[in-house]
Amino acid sequence: MEKKEGTSWLCRYRLSKYSEDIEAYRGNEDEFHHLFKPYEVMEREGNVLLNIGIDEIWDLVTGASSDYFNNANAQIGVGDSSTAANASQTDLQAATNKTYKGMESGYPTSTAQKVTFKSSFGSSEANYAWNEWVVKQSSSAICLNRKAESLGTKSAGTWTLEVDITLS
Repeated sequence: MEKKEGTSWLCRYRLSKYSEDIEAYRGNEDEFHHLFKPYEVMEREGNVLLNIGIDEIWDLVTGASSDYFNNANAQIGVGDSSTAANASQTDLQAATNKTYKGMESGYPTSTAQKVTFKSSFGSSEANYAWNEWVVKQSSSAICLNRKAESLGTKSAGTWTLEVDITLS
């Protein structure tokens, strides 16, 4: 009997929607999240690990890349395209309505085989239908993953997207 090894990629994400604007709290987002409570929280699972993201992970492991997904360079991008996610894609599929936002202070974090990315989009940002999202490295423009799913239409306030990726 042949033994097969396996690994698991699990993505869980949470979208918290606030009426208030986070802009006055940039650099101290924890205070914003402590002071204000979201009017809606959506928690979901699943996404597509992109081929380009897989290659970048291995390049980071072998030292062939120094394009780290750290606080200065990691982003979450959102867009309005409803094109189904496919591993061969390289970024958001939206033609015009797409916005990339850097990490909140202290993110991403890494613990217990999991990395967590977290970005908040303020009142004047990404005000359109959220139908897709990615985790992206800003200087290389390489995306790890993509999810296509309707999350609602943002018109004001702050929407915070937190993405947990676990490998096991």
